[in-house]
Amino acid sequence: MYNICTTVCRKQPQVHKLIKQVDVTNLTKHVLGFKSLQGQGLNSRHSKSKKNKKSQKTPVKTLESLVEPVPYTSTNTQPHGIGEELGGALAKEKILGILTQFYLRKEVRKFAEENGIESKFFHKSYQSFRKFCCDEENLPVELHLILSDIAAGAGHVDDLLPYFLQHTKKIFPHLECLEDLKKISDLRNPANWYQEARTIDRKIIYHAGPTNSGKTYHALQRLTSAKSGVYCGPLRLLAAEVYNKCNDKGTPCDLVTGEERRYASEDGEPSNHVACTVEMTSVNTHYEVAVIDEIQMVRDKGRGWAWTRALLGLCAKEIHLCGEAGGIDLVRELMLHTGDDVEVKYYKRLTDLAYLDKAVESFDNIRPGDCIVCFSKNDIYFVSQQLEKKGIKCAVIYGGLPPGAKLAQAARFNDPNDPCKVMVATDAIGMGLNLAIKRVIFYSLTKPTIMDNGQVEIDVVDTSTALQIGGRAGRFGTQFEHGEVTTFRRKDLQLLTDIITRSVDSIKQAGLHPTADQIELFAYHLPSATLCNLIDIFIVLSELDNDNFFMCNLDDFKILAEMIEHIPLTLRVRYVLCCSPISRNKAFVCSMFQKFARQLHVGEPLTFDWLCGQIGTISEPKTINDLVHLEDIFDVFDLYLWLRFRFQDMFPDFEAVQQTQKELDIIIQEAVQRITVLLKTSEASIQTSKEATPDLSDESDSILGGLLNEVGKLFKPNRKSNVDRDQIDSPKAPSNEEGKIAQDLLKSNILTPDMLEKLKAEWSEQHLKRNRHVRTSRKPIKKI
Repeated sequence: MYNICTTVCRKQPQVHKLIKQVDVTNLTKHVLGFKSLQGQGLNSRHSKSKKNKKSQKTPVKTLESLVEPVPYTSTNTQPHGIGEELGGALAKEKILGILTQFYLRKEVRKFAEENGIESKFFHKSYQSFRKFCCDEENLPVELHLILSDIAAGAGHVDDLLPYFLQHTKKIFPHLECLEDLKKISDLRNPANWYQEARTIDRKIIYHAGPTNSGKTYHALQRLTSAKSGVYCGPLRLLAAEVYNKCNDKGTPCDLVTGEERRYASEDGEPSNHVACTVEMTSVNTHYEVAVIDEIQMVRDKGRGWAWTRALLGLCAKEIHLCGEAGGIDLVRELMLHTGDDVEVKYYKRLTDLAYLDKAVESFDNIRPGDCIVCFSKNDIYFVSQQLEKKGIKCAVIYGGLPPGAKLAQAARFNDPNDPCKVMVATDAIGMGLNLAIKRVIFYSLTKPTIMDNGQVEIDVVDTSTALQIGGRAGRFGTQFEHGEVTTFRRKDLQLLTDIITRSVDSIKQAGLHPTADQIELFAYHLPSATLCNLIDIFIVLSELDNDNFFMCNLDDFKILAEMIEHIPLTLRVRYVLCCSPISRNKAFVCSMFQKFARQLHVGEPLTFDWLCGQIGTISEPKTINDLVHLEDIFDVFDLYLWLRFRFQDMFPDFEAVQQTQKELDIIIQEAVQRITVLLKTSEASIQTSKEATPDLSDESDSILGGLLNEVGKLFKPNRKSNVDRDQIDSPKAPSNEEGKIAQDLLKSNILTPDMLEKLKAEWSEQHLKRNRHVRTSRKPIKKI
């Protein structure tokens, strides 16, 4: 159905214009699946998600499935025809018969397994060996004579084993160096990677406590009093905050992030103190004191390796860890391998925090100091509009906003003289922002995730996340030192109670990640393998201390590697590019990433003029889509600045990019302040497009009309009342009669009769399935 729809869109401009505005590219993935999830009970959604996870197991990769044979190239330099002169001519049929006997012998299979040739390797190698023996006009003399002897009954097929083994090792070069590859990928003792740190007698001080307990404050007090030190944080915002605090207190401190360098001294001389993001931590510089913030993120599936690296590799006499108490046991276990002493300091929350037994239930009950936490952008938009209708001004924060825009929104909310008294935010407020929140309101307790296969998975937030977000209420030193936490819907109250009363799971493992040096060594032994293939082989061969470590998820890395696989680059450059901090889900950013890679291949510097030519004109956004595009452009500037510190000669105009990015940040800040206006403009634009496209909204007139009607409903999935959310719409099935538009499409050769019939059949089948689901799952509407 997707192919048919896209064909129609390409050939029918007015249809394409309408569909493009509501982002219908994923329609066939989500139009029924996503909507069917809406309005169902929380427990049923959660259980369905878990069921899907179990039924969609990712196949386990093996070495045999990853390694492809290298094309065999003969190195025979012997004069042509000697083998035939000594042993006689060999008919191809005779050779095939001999090789078939060889392939079927159990003893041959056993010999192959003893030499590390598994069944799949054996089969592929046999195919290559057979092709070589049959197609090669000048076989090596020894091989020709052995085949002649076997054909004459004077030899045995087992005599081919040495030649077969030699051939196999040429097309599967990893077999020759398998032991070396296993040594390179042996990750069982990562503490030994940091020999400089092992020469220092380090002391580990673990500051354990909940949010707003002062644990980080005490660690930073020790940092600023030391002769030298480093702060390692999870976010640029936190690193910048520590940078400012240190300098304000008279302790010169530099800022180092992936995209930015700031020096305390005007002449650019490095200071003794550094505030950095954890990935940028230097494990070669000696410090008196180091602070690693949010140490519990050592378990993070994507970034955990950075905390592991800092913990094991920092060259500091004192290392202060700040985070949840759940990481204490793991840190103690890891420090047994480094020989470092561990001291634990426990902290209690500085202010009161109450979990209420009453839900908000209505936007009429929102009051100053409230922060409504949503877990999707659609909910952010919906809640913002509802507050606007009530005359309540709100600040908005979500993960895609630039750091400056987040700080500006936080400043509006915190300013007692600003009319903005309510915050609407995603879980992005969980760390990095100081907010004067009186009450945290969970608009929902589920987090939807669109998987690579298009399926929507919805999970209940975990205990750690709920406590982290809820703990933002009643911050010490603000006007609200008594915090409250509740839910928007009454039905979520019990679930929130269940979540927060569970004990936080102890952290069992720390993340690891292959280094560039390890991958380069792999490439030396496997010169024909792609970077993505090298990563897969490394993971399969790697050995870990599974009691304490896990391999971080490298899917994003591999997807970026596949994007630029066709561009000729050195392995080191390719590896660095694939470490770029960009989202693979942002098409515009990924396309610019590919263009950057092409420029690096050509060797032409990426000037500011070139960059402006690629991104186009930056203007004030009129719709939500415009705002999202500006956020993508901001990410492209971030990518430019990040790469500038890795390839300085190729990214020369970083100052101009920085200045333009600051101006763009201001534009985005102003746009977020009028986000409800952008939403109204977006809806008005879609409505105008619908009215300008005759008959397309009439489901009974054409199947395409029904499709667009579903798109219109999908665009506003969360703009319903609580009652509507508990209902499941049952769209009318399209008519079997061909409407006017369908006839026009056929006459214009935009649709063929076969395509139309397929579209009808698929559309009807989907609605039949949906109607069956509605009849079995419909619940009576509760009055509120």
